[in-house]
Amino acid sequence: MSWLRDNLGTIVVSLILAAIVILVILKMVKDKKKGKTSCGCGCSGCAMRDTCHSHPSQEQK
Repeated sequence: MSWLRDNLGTIVVSLILAAIVILVILKMVKDKKKGKTSCGCGCSGCAMRDTCHSHPSQEQK
């Protein structure tokens, strides 16, 4: 019981950080399902635009 009391601060901070990471991951998954990009900018000037979003004509092949 004393170990728990001695490490309570570390445990609380770790739980808060884990919750933040989980929320960020859930937000990214939700945005991905909506088709939003993670970079926040337009895709027209992006060098990786072909890998981020597949084109409808390529999906049917």
